[in-house]
Amino acid sequence: MPLSRARTRPLARALLLTATLAAAMLASTTTTGAVAAPAPAGTGTGPGTDVVLDWYDVTAQTVAAAALPAQVANSRIWAVSWLAADRAIASRPGGYGGSGGHGGSGGHGGSGGHGGHASPGRNDTDFATAAFATAIHDGLAAQVPARTAELDAALAATLADVPDGKDETAGVEAGHRAARALLAERTGDGLDVASVNAPYTPPAEAPGVWRPTPPAYAPAVGSGQGKGRTFLLGPANRFRPGPPDPLGSPAYQRDLAEVRAVGSVDSTVRTAEQTDVAKFWAQSSLAGYTAILRGLVEQERARPLAWRTHLVATFHQVTIDAQIAGYEAKYVYTRWRPVTAIRFADTDGDPTTVADPNWTPLIATPAHPEYPSGHTTYAGAAQRVLEAFTGSGPARPIAVTSATAPGVTRTYSSWRQATQDNIDARVWEGVHFRHTDEVGAELGRTVAAYDLRRINLR
Repeated sequence: MPLSRARTRPLARALLLTATLAAAMLASTTTTGAVAAPAPAGTGTGPGTDVVLDWYDVTAQTVAAAALPAQVANSRIWAVSWLAADRAIASRPGGYGGSGGHGGSGGHGGSGGHGGHASPGRNDTDFATAAFATAIHDGLAAQVPARTAELDAALAATLADVPDGKDETAGVEAGHRAARALLAERTGDGLDVASVNAPYTPPAEAPGVWRPTPPAYAPAVGSGQGKGRTFLLGPANRFRPGPPDPLGSPAYQRDLAEVRAVGSVDSTVRTAEQTDVAKFWAQSSLAGYTAILRGLVEQERARPLAWRTHLVATFHQVTIDAQIAGYEAKYVYTRWRPVTAIRFADTDGDPTTVADPNWTPLIATPAHPEYPSGHTTYAGAAQRVLEAFTGSGPARPIAVTSATAPGVTRTYSSWRQATQDNIDARVWEGVHFRHTDEVGAELGRTVAAYDLRRINLR
């Protein structure tokens, strides 16, 4: 005979705990944006647990398991799942999240209350919790079907704590609807790995023009990313920056000299702290900001479930748009990397620059054109989103670590500092010119400002 609801709850809790711990042991950080699974926030059950952090961690574990070889494809997993949850929560007219999401989130989400504006006889917190978990579950399972068993266990554990009744039922139905609709809406958006990493024939070798870089001389990746469909931006070239500094210009000479000196693997002028920052941000942008955003989501646990969901959904929509915009520009300008510029400096038409055929950067150069910087475009967009939700920085400093810099901790009390770290790091790593990093950060901020004007921030 089928198990009763009450009898399935201990089983669901055990299944989720087992799945969470297994994922945490297996996951690892990669430069594609798949991130090491964070320590579990809890089993998703009982008083004092946090359903938003639970599902944040489940999402991170799912992305880590997918480990798609394109950061933007991993970002899409986040965006689709959490945007579906955002829409599902807001779908109840006049209820939790429907008019700005200011109701409390009770034991399910981290703060007291039952929806503030709930109609008599209904519980909008129960609706929101069920809608939230169901939508994320469905979004993740559709995109990473290999994780269906773990996701089913996580959903069962969350729903086990939601009282049976019409509110839970309505929430589950809303979650299914929102995920189904969004998955259909984003079908064919060009953010799959095959579309993003489409075959690319580089232009003929010439001064200033990108070519494959040592040591692997790998083919270019990300050539199709700029053709992906944005969430809010519209045309990817809406804010395309102007061209990079001309070869031989004073600005180019300055940046070339800087990266040559401070970005070399054997640099004698780069400080120990600069090396730490460089190695810290050698991780993917998605990996680094998954940790930062988690710290903020945890810190803001007193906020309503709807607000925290909206934060995560908005963050990933906007940073995807920035990634698309950045790569659209990369493959228009096809600028050479510092390692090429320095090794072939005798071809750039400037008699003041000297070639060094053995120059090697601190980290391996990514296999795509240099201008603008993808890391700083992402960082600038992230900065602007986080500022829109919380002001210049978190209420308390957020400390994060990086798999690419074991033993190094960076603590952020302002969102701008994280952006500046990215700008500096890419120079100190030897993979970008400073002007490129600054242009990328400004592009990201500009894209985010445009996108945010099109979103009803709650």
